[in-house]
Amino acid sequence: MKVATRGRTNRRLLYLLCLGAWALVEFRDSELVRRTLVFYTITDRAMVVEERMLARAPSEEDALRQYVEEVLLGPVSPDSMPLFSRETRLRSLLYRDRVVYLDLSEPAALPPVEGASRPEVDVFETLQEGIRRNFPPVREVKFFISGHEVFYEIFAGKV
Repeated sequence: MKVATRGRTNRRLLYLLCLGAWALVEFRDSELVRRTLVFYTITDRAMVVEERMLARAPSEEDALRQYVEEVLLGPVSPDSMPLFSRETRLRSLLYRDRVVYLDLSEPAALPPVEGASRPEVDVFETLQEGIRRNFPPVREVKFFISGHEVFYEIFAGKV
């Protein structure tokens, strides 16, 4: 009786190990990666978190560029407002020594929606928190608008 129980237990353990190995292989071979993006509702400015499955990028810098471009595209939900105006474009992005240098076009300084009451600092802070949440190795994010560093004194202490 005990031999039969031990055999069943070993078989179940073997099944679990095989299932775990299969799941690990599927995860490694997946071409998609999950990213979270934060936006705010138009009516009451409540935080909305969207999850998107993005293509796996060949490098960390490409993954960061892809993430920022997704943020600039705006939310999927019609009740949410974008962080930046629709005309904002990513001019350049560099990732060196765990620091992201992010240069946006001039419309990044404008409110995303006519009459929006969110200060620009909150928008950049939301983007910075999103980058640091989705890319843990990032130590610091430096923002530029058309080549000029912005809010450097505000974000200097957020390392």
